[in-house]
Amino acid sequence: MKKRILFVCTGNTCRSPLAAAFLQKLSDAYEVQSAGVFAQDGSPMSDGSQHVLQKRGITCDHEAQLVTTALVDWADLILTMSHNHKVYLQSQYVDVNDIFTLKEFIGADQLDIADPFGQAASVYEETALEIEEALKQFIEKDNGKNT
Repeated sequence: MKKRILFVCTGNTCRSPLAAAFLQKLSDAYEVQSAGVFAQDGSPMSDGSQHVLQKRGITCDHEAQLVTTALVDWADLILTMSHNHKVYLQSQYVDVNDIFTLKEFIGADQLDIADPFGQAASVYEETALEIEEALKQFIEKDNGKNT
């Protein structure tokens, strides 16, 4: 059975959909979904994130969704893009223990991945590279634990 990962950011239009798309491309050992703590259901992925994925040949049909109890219950592990997202989820879902920032999970000193929303294409590219590198480390660290 594949390990179910829920990626969470603010609006579910930039970072968390990138993380979900990248993890799906990097490994078939996971089922992934993404959501936002303040998402507008049905919003499209940001143009910057779409462009980053297209450059890498990744097709992603994404619509933003708000974090729900059903999604939290579905997930084996919740990885947030910032410490604030983690704290918010912990306050809303007090019985859920497997909530980490992506960077925290891999042991990085800096816990947050900055939000590129509304920034230049180069900022989206930097964010994408940061997420990709973190996910490669995540897979390496999680290897053998996903069965």
